[in-house]
Amino acid sequence: MKASETILANLMQGRAQQFQIPLYQRTYTWQDRQKPRGEERNHLLQIWADILEQARMLKEGREGTAHFLGSIVLAPSPDHEATFPRHIVVDGQQRLTTLSLALAAIRDHVEARDADAAERINEDYLINKREKGDDFFRLLPTQADRAAYAACIRSGHSAGDDRVSRAYRFFRGRLEAVEAPADPADRQEIALIEQAITTRLNLVSVTADPEDNVHRIFESLNNTGERLSQADLLRNDLFMRLPGRADRVYEAYWLPMQELLPETSDLEHLMWLQLVLDGDDGVRRQDLYTAQRERFNRGGGGEDEIETYLRELHRRAFHLKAVLEPDREPDSGVRACLKRLEEWDTRPAHCVVMLLLDLREKGELDSHGVVQGLSYLESFLVRRLICGVRTSNLGRILQSVPVKMPVGVAPVEGLRRVLSSDQRLWPDDDQLRDHIRHTPFYVKGGHGGSLRQFVLRRLEEAHGHPEPVDFTKAALTMEHVMPQTAGAEWLEVLAEECEADETSGELHARLLHTLGNLTLTAVNSTLSNHPFERKQELLRASGLEMNRRIAAADRWGAAEILARADELALLAVKVWPGPAESGGRVQRGRDWGQLHQALAVMKEGTWTTYGALAALIGSSAQAVGTHLLNTPGVPNPHRVLTVEGRVADGFRWADGRTTEDALELLRAEGVAFSFTGVADPGQRLSAADLARLLDVDGTED
Repeated sequence: MKASETILANLMQGRAQQFQIPLYQRTYTWQDRQKPRGEERNHLLQIWADILEQARMLKEGREGTAHFLGSIVLAPSPDHEATFPRHIVVDGQQRLTTLSLALAAIRDHVEARDADAAERINEDYLINKREKGDDFFRLLPTQADRAAYAACIRSGHSAGDDRVSRAYRFFRGRLEAVEAPADPADRQEIALIEQAITTRLNLVSVTADPEDNVHRIFESLNNTGERLSQADLLRNDLFMRLPGRADRVYEAYWLPMQELLPETSDLEHLMWLQLVLDGDDGVRRQDLYTAQRERFNRGGGGEDEIETYLRELHRRAFHLKAVLEPDREPDSGVRACLKRLEEWDTRPAHCVVMLLLDLREKGELDSHGVVQGLSYLESFLVRRLICGVRTSNLGRILQSVPVKMPVGVAPVEGLRRVLSSDQRLWPDDDQLRDHIRHTPFYVKGGHGGSLRQFVLRRLEEAHGHPEPVDFTKAALTMEHVMPQTAGAEWLEVLAEECEADETSGELHARLLHTLGNLTLTAVNSTLSNHPFERKQELLRASGLEMNRRIAAADRWGAAEILARADELALLAVKVWPGPAESGGRVQRGRDWGQLHQALAVMKEGTWTTYGALAALIGSSAQAVGTHLLNTPGVPNPHRVLTVEGRVADGFRWADGRTTEDALELLRAEGVAFSFTGVADPGQRLSAADLARLLDVDGTED
């Protein structure tokens, strides 16, 4: 690569040429998309301040130091022509796009009074006057930004709320402000601002050679800090692997998916969910990019595989959108379940929800089945909450559900069995009843009280009142019926029910925060520490069935609190169905035993692929690769190669042997390899060959 210091005028001025932002680049953001809304304005303000400072220096005739803006890394485009150079912008698109929009704003600001100046700016920096279509633009943004950018450049139109349009309007507003200051002495000359942008903002231009891998350059430039997310890096890798299909696949799958999930965090979450649903139940979100790239390397990473991955990602994006915005779900029952789960804000649970929605789309489950499955998931979460089960391993538990779904069992029942296994700690009915009676739920309910209110609200709904309360409008809070600060009257009632060697204060402390003593009300401050008789009057007028039942009691002591706890427990068992009775450990869903058997019976001098094994057991090539990589004791894993016939990058045995050892062993066993390391296709076993070895029905590759 060659590096040199330059200015915008030398980089872009004059000749017809084009700077192309490739598909693997993120859209115009300037700042990370996960920053608070409006943070990009801070960056625009900073660059505007730098421009004005340079303009003042020009006005005052001061030499000073030009402002260093950063680097621009360029590489020859595959469409490069001697008469019309085209450059790929590997790094620096935010700077070039921002400066181009600033110049477009200057052009449009001066056009009415100086048409020649406007035309000069246009032809020197913004357009290629004699070119047609996309070639008309000196800078060609990525497709998601292209329409907005084209509107700004062609006509100064910027009505959209996208970041490109907002940046253009930002500069238009600042130009108007500098020409009409409160103090005439502060007036800035627009021509000097243009000169500052084009000649006083220094850049380092780095030009790559045609043989340089620009995608790897991009990755190394952006993978050392927080500038790119895991989703950004993975997008780079995906489109690196699609040299012949990038535009079509981008338009068909990536762009619609990006518009559906505009937040980078949601897109990254979808990519992680895809890994989990495809069998990689141990991957961490921060390892998403590395894990998915390793999967592609093991599978060969051909264009068919990448397009299939993106097509599936696009399909599942609609499922995630319904999870994030339940009102999009057409079925009312499923919609209600999704809204309830939304309150838990438990992202690891999304893999279970996505699994159920996926099964419904494939016709293996109807909406009623989805509701039933979601009710088990809600029960799993609620019962653990009520019983005080620690949540530290909840993410790992839910993340492992898709891969552990049992074979030959209806999906909903399979989900129930997986969640019911002993190590997952789904409390049964007896445990639930006991904890409702005795656990201090008020102080162990988590999430600042929101989930505690959720539990009480669901129990109220279970009463089936003909005129239920609209909880979305009712400003309800949680209230202790027996108050937290008990006066003499309350302690006198409790004194009659104390157990041996127990004081009324100790009995108060024991029952105070249990579910039997908690309710919902809009008159919390009014109830306060009043005697029960006063609270009765207020609770009797409540629209909640649970409050009217409390008000019907003659007194409120230990007996009444425990009786109500038992009543709530009956409702809880009805609302949240318990685990399957059998429990125990659940076998993993895919028939890995058959895979192990197939590898064991393969003869020396033969090899197969990850895809062939996946077809044999009804899995995916990526899931097979993950299983072989992470499972000690698998026979002959070295005989599984990529679809191209190569030992997969990163291959290793459990004992630490690596790729080179596998290649050497295969040659010793009689597998022939070309000088480039590709195995003889005549020695390859297909899924059907493996099935015949096992004497089972198989499927062709």
